Amino acid sequence: MTPTSPESSASPATPTSPESQASPAGPTPSQAPASPASTPRTRSARTRSTRRLTTAQALVAFLARQYTERDGRRHRLISATWGIFGHGNVAGIGQALVEAGNASGLRNGDRGGSRTAPRMPYLQGRNEQAMVHAAVGYARQSGRLSAHAVTTSIGPGATNLVTGAALATINHLPVLLLPGDTFATRPADPVLQQLEVPYAGDVSVNDCLRPVSRYFDRVTRPEALIPAALQAMRVLADPAETGAVTLALPQDVQAEAYDWPEEFFAERVWPVRRPAPDAAGLEAAVRAVRSARRPLIVAGGGVRHSGAEETLAAFTAATRIPVASTQAGKGSLRHDHPADVGGIGHTGTATAAELARTADLVIGVGTRYTDFTTASGTLFENPAVRFLNLNITGFDAHKLAALPLVADARTGLEALTSALAGRGYRVDPAYETEYTGAKEAWEERVEASFATPDPTARPTQTQVLGLLDTLVTEEDILINAAGSLPGDLHKLWRTRSRDQYHVEYGYSCMGYEIPAAIGVLLATAARPRPRPVWALVGDGTYLMNPTEIVTAVQESLPLRLVILQNHGYASIGGLSEAVGGERFGTAYRYRDPDGGFTGPPLPVDLAANAASLGLRVLRATTVDDLRKALAQARDAEGPTCVYVETETPDTVSGPPPAQAWWDVPVAETASRPAAVKAREEYERQVAARRRHL
Repeated sequence: MTPTSPESSASPATPTSPESQASPAGPTPSQAPASPASTPRTRSARTRSTRRLTTAQALVAFLARQYTERDGRRHRLISATWGIFGHGNVAGIGQALVEAGNASGLRNGDRGGSRTAPRMPYLQGRNEQAMVHAAVGYARQSGRLSAHAVTTSIGPGATNLVTGAALATINHLPVLLLPGDTFATRPADPVLQQLEVPYAGDVSVNDCLRPVSRYFDRVTRPEALIPAALQAMRVLADPAETGAVTLALPQDVQAEAYDWPEEFFAERVWPVRRPAPDAAGLEAAVRAVRSARRPLIVAGGGVRHSGAEETLAAFTAATRIPVASTQAGKGSLRHDHPADVGGIGHTGTATAAELARTADLVIGVGTRYTDFTTASGTLFENPAVRFLNLNITGFDAHKLAALPLVADARTGLEALTSALAGRGYRVDPAYETEYTGAKEAWEERVEASFATPDPTARPTQTQVLGLLDTLVTEEDILINAAGSLPGDLHKLWRTRSRDQYHVEYGYSCMGYEIPAAIGVLLATAARPRPRPVWALVGDGTYLMNPTEIVTAVQESLPLRLVILQNHGYASIGGLSEAVGGERFGTAYRYRDPDGGFTGPPLPVDLAANAASLGLRVLRATTVDDLRKALAQARDAEGPTCVYVETETPDTVSGPPPAQAWWDVPVAETASRPAAVKAREEYERQVAARRRHL
């Protein structure tokens, strides 16, 4: 069975519960009675209760008693631990997880647990990077209020965490990393899998995790765990600071015993704050909005993380300002909301692009303004455009020389709505008519992309999305991260709920989808029937990281995997052609006599591979086959795969082209005509870039 999800464990705080007593200034420890294992110790003429545990045992016991609280609801902060064991963690964290499972008298995997000895559920992974992706998927679905820990051995097991850690930190999603580390006492040097650095004796491969972690510490003494663990929880629970947190654990220190103060194991509730905007900043924001004639909201992931969707809808209802969304913000409004104009930027809609080009005020809500959003600095063309950024981090609020409003997205929107209420602001009806008409015109292009006039034809990628669109409800969740699918989804997908659209495009990491889907399924497992969760991957992504299919089978999770086979890196193939690379090295084909890769497609059967890992596989060769297979997969109770070979845009008409530019530098000098022509187009586009000051 799977561990208890945050949806089931969240409970309203009551006056007598410890979570209701949380102080805004920090965590609230609840004084738990000493356990039977506690040993009274004398310290400075007074009795102090302690518990003798190894460092690893103490850490697991500590993590099991950490909670977050937001809006009066409590959530377990670290609800489970993923792990792959090796010599660097098997006798430390591994043994401690066994102890934690036995402490409550429950078989590992059972739900529940003793209030005085809460257990730490364990999840078995197959690849360290994939375990982090699963933890990130769980955290995102849990609203960043609950997270997972990930334990690995030393050496390659630890360095495999780096990609997942970067993804978590870039996307501001919490995950606790517990890599094993080399001996702190250095009894033999080097030990197995140790990196020797001649100029520094205190460096290990775990230092690779420093730049991709929001907090990093190496616990070289048992007692050092106490401040390190508290700092780790602080960062994980802070909406402005959160991301990957790393506690590197030398393998000898993990197994070393210490007399821990009982207070270390008291329940702690970490309030997730909702800072409000300051009065002066709010007044300046009101003036900026009231003076705007063509304002545009750019909704980013901060809207979702704050749970501000309804507040955003209320703000647009009052002001009629249109809302465009980034990849992380898509779903902030339903697709059929009158003010929703779809995705913005290089992968966005024509409606949003034209509004952005003519906007005189861009109101960014919880967005980082990546190059895809700004079309590499070319999208916001109006010479008079100014920016108002509502963001919980000052770093992002000040981007593009904006007027900053540093606050929680929901709290900030509520304050802005209230402040504007008495001022009578609403956009000109002509502007509203303009963008609603453009929205209707774009919807016609979506319909054309989804249309399937020939049920016997091999489907295109957009037709796959169209068939899925006819099947899903607001309960379904779609997960994707890389390839050409994020662009098609951002432009075309009709998002029906706040969490349906789960596209990781901060790091756009191939291989994220399958393990992230497992994390999402774990986060929704408390429902009587789990929500349908779809992982959409191309063949390139599938080959990067299919290992956690085995985990889905092991946990009996109803993963719905859709594999789109196009025999290569289709997305990069198209980009390569556009920048003069002539699709070099992007097809999965045999070599030709000249050494290139233009021979027949490789005889790789990914459907058979998925079946060998335990999935039920449904093969589809036509549009009609695919329609039936998707319906069967949605109704399936176990993990199921739909496999389909698709036509590509180079053989049939594809989705609408990009509505805004993206800067991929082209060779400044070249002899091949394709590159020369691409450079001419590049210089034309780059001339439009501007810096907003």
